[in-house]
Amino acid sequence: MTRPPQTLYVSIRRDELRQLKDERDHLQQEILRLRAHIIQAQLDQPAGVQPALC
Repeated sequence: MTRPPQTLYVSIRRDELRQLKDERDHLQQEILRLRAHIIQAQLDQPAGVQPALC
């Protein structure tokens, strides 16, 4: 017999929430930077050459 899912409520301070949002924004910017780097590297590759995966 399975039990129904439970709702979990947590409390977070405003400063903690702000810090988490700032960290999320920073990580999203880092993702965009890395994606742009990958795209540029792909454009710099000669046609038909696949980069090695590490």
